[in-house]
Amino acid sequence: MKNLIRPHCQRWLAGILVLLCAGAGIYFFRARASDAPAPARGRAAGAQSIPVLTARVTTGDMDIYFSGLGTVTPLNTVTVKSRVDGQLVKVLFQEGQRVQAGQVLAEIDPRPFQVQLAQAEGQLARDRALLVNAQVDLERYRTLFKEDSIPKQQLDTQESLVRQFEGTIQADQSQVDNAKLQLSYCRITAPIAGRVGLRLVDVGNMIRASDAGGLVIIAQLQPITVVFTLPEDDLPAVLARMKTERQLPVTALDREQKNRLATGSLLSIDNQIDPTTGTVKLKAIFANADGALFPNQFVNARIRVDTLRHATLIPNAAIQRSPDSTFVFTVGPDNTVAAKNVEVKFSEGDQSAIARGLEAGETVVIDGVDKLQHGSRVVARAAPAPPRS
Repeated sequence: MKNLIRPHCQRWLAGILVLLCAGAGIYFFRARASDAPAPARGRAAGAQSIPVLTARVTTGDMDIYFSGLGTVTPLNTVTVKSRVDGQLVKVLFQEGQRVQAGQVLAEIDPRPFQVQLAQAEGQLARDRALLVNAQVDLERYRTLFKEDSIPKQQLDTQESLVRQFEGTIQADQSQVDNAKLQLSYCRITAPIAGRVGLRLVDVGNMIRASDAGGLVIIAQLQPITVVFTLPEDDLPAVLARMKTERQLPVTALDREQKNRLATGSLLSIDNQIDPTTGTVKLKAIFANADGALFPNQFVNARIRVDTLRHATLIPNAAIQRSPDSTFVFTVGPDNTVAAKNVEVKFSEGDQSAIARGLEAGETVVIDGVDKLQHGSRVVARAAPAPPRS
């Protein structure tokens, strides 16, 4: 009987030992696992901080501009035409050349006009000789009339003949002047300074004063103007500014509104509003010394109408909009963000002036706002300072 019980007890003792060893192994494994995750939990906690880009709220002056699409228009455009009929014998300009007022551009065959001038001068010389002879006879008749040797009628006739020849001399002189004028028209000169276009007539062609095309077109580029439009709602502000400032600054920008082409001033405003578009035309003048503006070029014109003094300024990227409000995320000293409602007074370029809701010196989030909520913890990095314009 004892032999039967002893193996049974041995099996129970072995089972208990196995269970004790398994429990000890599980305890040891859990103890190591509880010690190991501490750094991991620290990393998980740090991962909750959202990296963002921030900027400071500043105070400064902001210029208020009105913008409109415009077209570069030469101050003067002239189609150079011949004033006499004749054969074109010389072209003295290069296409695209800049010319000065009075510069000779082309020449017409002058020989027919030189012949006309010689004829007029010959007629003038002949009539002058007749006048001299008539004046000598008149003096002789006056002496004879005093001696009562000729009748009064003969003296009066001679005086009338002298006046007739004097009138003929005046007519002859006008013919000479006209022939000289026609001869001067054989040299075609530039009426204005500017840039010539493509030549429209070649040497050897017969040209006439009645030709519609002309020889070449000259466009004045210095100075040059830009005609642009503004909504009629902006007109009162422009007119009010003109009363206090003689010249309103106007800037011409490229199509992307990134590069400044030229700076000028407002020249005039149209006298009526276009009822179909509700806009008014304005003309600005530019010195265009570097030739950056070209006729018929499309530009964006900006006119400065006012300046906000000591305005609260933030980057436009910080402004967020919801159906109910306009707000920004500010970063506190504890690196948590708070949503603040703001009122935007005016936006220009990449900055906005805030009427209320922010104070100078606060920090606003400008990048990374898509993951933010009120109270979120962030890792803030200041944005680099924008380049000076």
